[in-house]
Amino acid sequence: MTIAQEQQASWIRNFNPLLASNSSRWPTRAGVYEPLMIFNTLKGELVPWLATKHEWSEDNKKLTLTLRPGVKWSDGQPFTAKDVAFTFGLMKQHKALDISAVWTFLDSVQAKDDATVEFTMTRAFVPGLIYIVHQPIVPEHKWKDVADPVMYKNETPVATGPFTEVKVFQNQVFELGRNPHYWQPGKPAVESIRFPAYPSNDQANLALLTGELDWAGSFVPDIDRVFVAKDKEHNHYWFPLVGNTTVLYVNTTKKPFNDVRVRKALSMAIDRDQIVKVAMYGYTRPSDATALSDTHDRWRNPQAVQAGDWTKLNIEKANAMLDEAGYKKGADGVRVGPDKKPLRFDVNVVTGWTDWVRAAQIITQNLKQVGVDAVLKTYDFSPYFERIQKGEFDASMGWTSEEPSPYFVYRDLMGTETLRPIGEVSARNWHRYGSKEADALLQAFEATNDPEEQKKIAYQMQDLFVKNAPVIPLFPGPSWGEYSTRRFTNFPNKDNPYAKLTPNTPPENLLVLVEVKPK
Repeated sequence: MTIAQEQQASWIRNFNPLLASNSSRWPTRAGVYEPLMIFNTLKGELVPWLATKHEWSEDNKKLTLTLRPGVKWSDGQPFTAKDVAFTFGLMKQHKALDISAVWTFLDSVQAKDDATVEFTMTRAFVPGLIYIVHQPIVPEHKWKDVADPVMYKNETPVATGPFTEVKVFQNQVFELGRNPHYWQPGKPAVESIRFPAYPSNDQANLALLTGELDWAGSFVPDIDRVFVAKDKEHNHYWFPLVGNTTVLYVNTTKKPFNDVRVRKALSMAIDRDQIVKVAMYGYTRPSDATALSDTHDRWRNPQAVQAGDWTKLNIEKANAMLDEAGYKKGADGVRVGPDKKPLRFDVNVVTGWTDWVRAAQIITQNLKQVGVDAVLKTYDFSPYFERIQKGEFDASMGWTSEEPSPYFVYRDLMGTETLRPIGEVSARNWHRYGSKEADALLQAFEATNDPEEQKKIAYQMQDLFVKNAPVIPLFPGPSWGEYSTRRFTNFPNKDNPYAKLTPNTPPENLLVLVEVKPK
């Protein structure tokens, strides 16, 4: 089965599952390696995977996981609770591997026996369940002698997932074969998965249109005409708005982005209707000021939505707020700040992400109308991602998290626990914004299992976000997914929604990898 998920000019052989997505090759984190459980967004439920059961103590400070019996690593060694404890120990020892900052709430992880792992929290932390069960697990017997697991490329992985064997690895293509010891009898049905390198949407889409690809997660402009109409029997897509939200990150450690009036003024200068129509081909809608996608619809606070007027186009008010913040228009029409410097900055976007490039072009044109000299800068994905993770940018297109509740979105966008200094890699909170008020709400959410109380707190988080505009929401991201049934079947779709179709949201893509079958 031929798949396009990453867009890179050439491949670097890296199968380290402890790094952030996109740092290692797809599907390292969920396909080569596996998590303990998987949250199925469409069904709103946890699917048992390497663990079959979880149980909280009465005070929500201790979590016990029961592991699945009979699971083996791809070299035939047994998978045990010691591997789970070892993996979390590595993350404690090497902070760069602790992508979800679990050691900010974990006190200890112990293998009680071969099939039982006990996680003790420093405080009641109910949302921690998702971070823990979504963590890919590595084998202790292979990783205990790795000198630097942060830089380790793990070129020949030993893992529990359905595809562990590197059959081919070249600059322009790689291929993974089935795990000979996979724990699900008869799965995967697909013998191998193949990944040609495509540097941009355009090349990936061309491969999709010519029938080279079986499964992809790309933005395809005017898809009914250019893809489906070419072969209505086999060519299909499904774009539900259950992806993350696409936002404009502004670096809040820098002037003028440390001023909420400037952040809201910039937002009010952006024509989201034009972005949705021209850049996104009508696949989505403008975001409201809560920054929540349809994944979190049942949590949405109508009062917060109503109060968030700063995501509505209002040039007059944008100009007034920039004036009030001390940024007056100079003789050349470009605003000048109190420090006498022109209001000029870069907007970063990934080369070849044509929908985002077009959206960023509209944004820079919109901002010029209010005297802001914003300049579009494109980078290949790897340097773009390094810049945004290290906080080395002015403004940058980006995405929010899409975990099960608004807690996760706002922990990433407003919590201080995920803050890192400029220059240090951060898997979350790329714009470096922290709020003590948000911390208090996040901690209250963490301590309760009561759905009504959780909803009340989530409403307050939305109020706080709308008041402070830490990032500039643009539109709920469609969950991109296209497939062809010429060679393979049983992909999810609106009539068979057993999982998200998109390959872009690990670990949910595992649910598809083990269900797709040759025709």
